[in-house]
Amino acid sequence: MRWTSVAWWSLVGVTGFSVLSALGGGVAMLVTNGLGMPVSALDGSVFDSFVAPSLVLVLVVGGTQALAMVLLVLRRATALLWSAVAGFAMVIWIIVETVVIRGFSVLQGIYLVTGLAQLALVIALLGVVSWVPRSRWGAPALPL
Repeated sequence: MRWTSVAWWSLVGVTGFSVLSALGGGVAMLVTNGLGMPVSALDGSVFDSFVAPSLVLVLVVGGTQALAMVLLVLRRATALLWSAVAGFAMVIWIIVETVVIRGFSVLQGIYLVTGLAQLALVIALLGVVSWVPRSRWGAPALPL
């Protein structure tokens, strides 16, 4: 298997995991009003409940991840762009979340790594690293 295929399918896998996590976590947080976290965890933030953060997690983080996933599976030209947007959304979400709740957990570390992995795989697929070849038009060499 070529490195391009390994990187591509790794990006699909990480994105799939992130879609399920963001959508599932956001819905669970909305339904349970914070997954057991006290509302006081939001003290000092602009939020007075977990509704808005839940919606941001579902719509922004989950939405960009879902869009990236669909574009990756369909092998659309904008797949890498949206994968980068989704990776940045995940990283920003985790950083803001840890600042707002003033804490960090292993689970947040996992999601931070998935966002960073998405960004690294996009960079690799864009041909920034030598082990993933670019196509002759300068676009990423997409596997068949």
